[in-house]
Amino acid sequence: MTSVTNATQQSSVAAQTGQAAASMTGADFNMFLKLLTTQMQNQDPLDPMDTSEYTQQLVQYSQVEQSMQQTGVLRDILSRLSAADMAQASGFIGREAEFDTNVAGLGANGAEWTYSLPREAASLTATVKDASGRTVASKVLDASTEGRFTWDGALADGSTAPAGEYALTLQALDASGNAITPTIRSIGKVDSVTSASGNVMLGVNGIELPSGTLVSVAQRAGA
Repeated sequence: MTSVTNATQQSSVAAQTGQAAASMTGADFNMFLKLLTTQMQNQDPLDPMDTSEYTQQLVQYSQVEQSMQQTGVLRDILSRLSAADMAQASGFIGREAEFDTNVAGLGANGAEWTYSLPREAASLTATVKDASGRTVASKVLDASTEGRFTWDGALADGSTAPAGEYALTLQALDASGNAITPTIRSIGKVDSVTSASGNVMLGVNGIELPSGTLVSVAQRAGA
């Protein structure tokens, strides 16, 4: 099931927050003027307060008021940008996406990654670990410079691993036994778009990945 979290509610909340802040600022300013007027009315006529002090107080309050208004405007701009990002990211739903991370979600079709090596390897071993860092699967792969690796979730005892996030590591060695550093990316179909703390997150196989780690998007075969 695909979904997009409604960002309109976030924009509404931000707008209400800004309005509330503006209302509080106005009320505080009126209170300040009342206090200032009372202070002027009750000052010692033989030792009146220097007018420069009034001016300084007004300038300081004006600066605080302006800062609060600017904060409200910035909050509204960020809210609108988040809504626009959400709307744009919704176009990724149903497409196969590739992310610059070795973490993938285990779904009905397993967990899948792509990999590439900067040079030819003599041996290549894939290891899958769960979120706690425990090794749950290991397999020797053909020593090709690039390819895909799919894990169906099968465990050594014959059971199936629970849904969740899993990380792939590759041990690649050349003919001299020197380690080769691979590039690993997770892939999967995007089925949801959400917003968390101002960041757009893409749901893939039951986990959420930051849209900032998105590398490529393609039409999924058969879609």
